[in-house]
Amino acid sequence: MRLAATLFAIFSLAHLWRLLRHIDVRIGGFDVPIWFSGVALVLAGALSIWLWTLSKRCTP
Repeated sequence: MRLAATLFAIFSLAHLWRLLRHIDVRIGGFDVPIWFSGVALVLAGALSIWLWTLSKRCTP
């Protein structure tokens, strides 16, 4: 679980980087709006924190 929490934290930091640097992303001809990274930042950050705390409870 800690591996998943770490990966979600890395994804969250990548979205924060995109928000701060205003990096344009285009996928298949579609421009991904910058607000998408804000939503993804919150969701990935919440999942990371949730999984990290859950892993602490499950560790003997």
